[in-house]
Amino acid sequence: VKKIAIPGFRKGKAPRHIIERLYGETFFYEDAIEIIYPEAVEAAISESGLELVSNNIGFDLVSADKENGLDFKVTITVKPTEIKLAAYKGLKAERVTPVVTDEEIDEQVKTIAERNARLETVTDRAAEDGDTVVIDYEGSVDGVPFDGGKADGYSLKLGSGSFIPGFEEQIVGHNVDEQFDITVKFPEEYHSEDLKGKEAVFKINLHEIKKTELPEIDDEFAKDVSEFDTIAEYKADLKAKALEHKSKNADDAVDSALVDALLEGFEAEIPEEMIEARVDESVQNFAYRLQMQGLDLNTYVKYMGGDMTAFRDSFREQAEKQVKLRLALEKIVALENFEISDEDVETELKTYADAYGMPIEKIKTLVSADDVKADLACRKAMDLVKETAVAGAKKKTAAKAADAEEKPAAKKASTKKKADADGADAEKPAKKTTAKKTTAKKTAEKAEDAE
Repeated sequence: VKKIAIPGFRKGKAPRHIIERLYGETFFYEDAIEIIYPEAVEAAISESGLELVSNNIGFDLVSADKENGLDFKVTITVKPTEIKLAAYKGLKAERVTPVVTDEEIDEQVKTIAERNARLETVTDRAAEDGDTVVIDYEGSVDGVPFDGGKADGYSLKLGSGSFIPGFEEQIVGHNVDEQFDITVKFPEEYHSEDLKGKEAVFKINLHEIKKTELPEIDDEFAKDVSEFDTIAEYKADLKAKALEHKSKNADDAVDSALVDALLEGFEAEIPEEMIEARVDESVQNFAYRLQMQGLDLNTYVKYMGGDMTAFRDSFREQAEKQVKLRLALEKIVALENFEISDEDVETELKTYADAYGMPIEKIKTLVSADDVKADLACRKAMDLVKETAVAGAKKKTAAKAADAEEKPAAKKASTKKKADADGADAEKPAKKTTAKKTTAKKTAEKAEDAE
C-alpha cells in the first residue's frame, strides 16, 4: 500500500479496499505469495523427510483467494531413494610392494648435485653443448629487425631448447669475442603470425662461455646439502623417505582400487543437479586457490587456451565419481546402522578448531552438527570397506616400481593437471574416506580467510 499513489490521496495513504476496488482483489496476491511461499515450502520439505539437493524449485500455483488461502505445488530435486550395492565387504585389491633401488637414489643425488653445480668461465676452447654462453643477439627477416628479436648480455644454456630449433646448435663451436650470423627458420606453428614459417638471420656477439662444474659427491657434499656428515647416511635417509613416499602411493592406489570395486556394483538414478553441484564446488575451490595466488579464474582459463565450458567438463568425470561414492557410503551407513556420538562430533569439531586456529565455539556457529555426523559416518563406512577388503600383494620390478611413484592415481584433463601442479590438488576422492570435503572444513577455511 505504501508504494501506491491513488488520485485524491497522498502516496501510500490510500486505503487498501480503495486500491482493491480500482485494481481488483488479486492486486496484492503476488506480494502475499512471496511472503508466504518460502516458509511454506521449507515446512513442506521438512515434513516430507526428503533431502533437497538443488535450489531450483518448480512452482505451480493451483489457487489463491482470501477464504481458502494459497494452494500450490512445488517440484524439488532429491537424492536417489533406491540405491543398490552389489557388495561392500570382501572387495579385492592388489597392493604393489614398494621397491627403492640404489640406482634411483644415485640418480636423485645426481639431480641434487646438478642443482648445486657452479659455472666456471672458459677461455681456452670453443662453446660446447651443455655450456652456458652470454651473448648479444639481433634477429631480422628479409633484413628488417622484428619485435622481441634483440637482447644484450643474454645467458643461454646450449642444448636447453629455450630458443627455436637450430639457434643453440649454431653457437656450438664458436669462441669468445667472436661475432657471427646464424640462420634459422621459425616453426609453422609459431605464435607470431608475422614470423611463423619464415627464415630469420641473427647477428651474434659471443661474450662469455661458462662450463658446469658438478660438486664431488662425497661426505663434504652431504654436509653441504643436508644435516648428515657422510654421503652414506644421506643416501640412507633419501632411500627411507623414497620408500615411505612409495608406500603411501601404494596405499592410495589400494584405496582407489577399492573405491572402483565398490562403485562397480553401484546402481542409482542420480539427478543431474547433484553432479552439477559437485562440479560447481570443484570450480569454486579451484578459483579460490587461484585467488590465493593472485590469479583470476577467467584469465587462467583463457591463458590455458580453453573456455569455461571445457574447463567445467574437465571436472565432470571426477564429480560424478565423488557423488556416487558419497551415496554408496551413505547406503553402507544405513545398512550397518552406524551411529555417531555427540562426543565424536565434539572431537571432530575440536580438530577443525585446532587446524584453523579458531575457537571451537565459533566453529560450532559455522557448521551443523548433523553435517559433521554424516561425514563421520561415511568415514566409518569407508573404514569398513578397507578393513574387510582382501588385499593381495604384487611386487614390481625395479623399473616398474620407479614408475609407481609417478602414477598413483588416474589421469585427469590437462587443465586440471596444471591446476594441481599449482598446489591445487583437492579433487582426489580415492585418497579420501568421503566423497567431498566436510562442510565444517569448507566453512572454516573461508572464515579463516575472511579474518
